[in-house]
Amino acid sequence: MAGSNAAMFLALTCPNQGRGDAQGRHMATDETEKDRKLPPDARLDSLEERLKRAEQVEGKRRPKAAHPSLIVRSQGMRVAQGLVGMPLGGAIIGWLLDRLFDTAPWIMLALMFVGFAGAVWDAMKTFGKSGDRDAGK
Repeated sequence: MAGSNAAMFLALTCPNQGRGDAQGRHMATDETEKDRKLPPDARLDSLEERLKRAEQVEGKRRPKAAHPSLIVRSQGMRVAQGLVGMPLGGAIIGWLLDRLFDTAPWIMLALMFVGFAGAVWDAMKTFGKSGDRDAGK
């Protein structure tokens, strides 16, 4: 009686035991082998063709890579703008606050130096990334 209960339990938990798929293959043994009897799936061929066409269209649509000298030039312009703009912005805001609080020229000088420190920090972040690659790190 105990043996028949175990057999019923196994039959309920493993309904496909001993049977493979429609071609009689078992997943654990035939998974890596290709069945040469079956024709190639037309849907897969169609999918591959559509993927190739989509990659070609995307390649035409995507802009070409920029020349490295243009990238360096744009980074240099960004740093130059920061080195000029941040202290100038700090000086203008400081001048306005000095006029408001009648503390000329202290707030202007303080904010100008804070702007310069921020510009140097930004330059270090910008060129620190490429500097690590050039040093071979």
